[in-house]
Amino acid sequence: MSICSLGYVGFGAPDPSVWLDYATNIIGLMPARACPGEDWGIPMMPGSGPKSAGSGIAEDGSIFLKMDDWQWRIAVHPDSENRGIRYIGLEVTDQIALEQLVADLKAAGHAAELGSAKHASVRSVTGIAFTRDPCGNELELFYGPVIDRKFNSPLGMEFLAGTMGLGHLNLLTSHFLEEAQDFYTRILGFRMSDYIQFGGGNVANFYHCNPRHHSIGLLKVGQAIGVHHLMLEVTNVDNVLQCFERVNDAGIEITSTVGRHINDNMLSFYMRSPFGFDVEIGFDATLIDENWTPNQFVEGDIWGHRGLDPESIARNLASMPKA
Repeated sequence: MSICSLGYVGFGAPDPSVWLDYATNIIGLMPARACPGEDWGIPMMPGSGPKSAGSGIAEDGSIFLKMDDWQWRIAVHPDSENRGIRYIGLEVTDQIALEQLVADLKAAGHAAELGSAKHASVRSVTGIAFTRDPCGNELELFYGPVIDRKFNSPLGMEFLAGTMGLGHLNLLTSHFLEEAQDFYTRILGFRMSDYIQFGGGNVANFYHCNPRHHSIGLLKVGQAIGVHHLMLEVTNVDNVLQCFERVNDAGIEITSTVGRHINDNMLSFYMRSPFGFDVEIGFDATLIDENWTPNQFVEGDIWGHRGLDPESIARNLASMPKA
């Protein structure tokens, strides 16, 4: 397969500092010790480190968040117009794989181009290329992330990331579902894990690129387009329930109660993030291998997850803040 993980994501928000507070004090992510493009300084020499000094805040007001040994995984940029996804970073193995994927995209009629060393530095990676999926999402294909083995959650959270990527993104496709499915599978090399049909033409398809059950989900719920949710997986059930308690204490909206999914077995809950889309915090998802074959599911979750039916999702989407 061409893509080996969902590496990073970038969002837009009117005030990224709100997201910084939410990410550190609710989710338990860590501000990046250095922002992309900064000089790391001289080891063992006090005062020679990055200008951002571990705040995670770049000069333009963007924030960068860390969840494992990568320099950063989630970025939020100042943007008064686009409160959703700005870009999705998909990891490939090396320069040869990157060049081949760009060639494959062009051969299939999709615009794609290799980026410069400066472009790569802005994302803390070695090489980068740019394209767009049929839904209009900006994709950044890259290899060689900067590794910083100093993750320390301010809330004691432990995230399952590393080679399996930061988690998963479920994308709302509107009428572009078939085109998006062909794009992610036939060109980028994702493989279907399973799918759920809800009736009324609503469907959720899930795709993997490594042992994580899915890194990308493609959903059709009415005419909505954008991001439904970002999932971050933790290593123990206590982390899920501790986060759930913090969310309740802070008065953050729970969009889906604690429950266990029928397809990937994830125990999780969903909450409304600042400025729109949902964040899922989960544990204990199924891992898959090369012998996995897709399944269709026709019933709801094993238990819980009240609020994930198509009608509730549509209501939640309608209530999201607009740019």
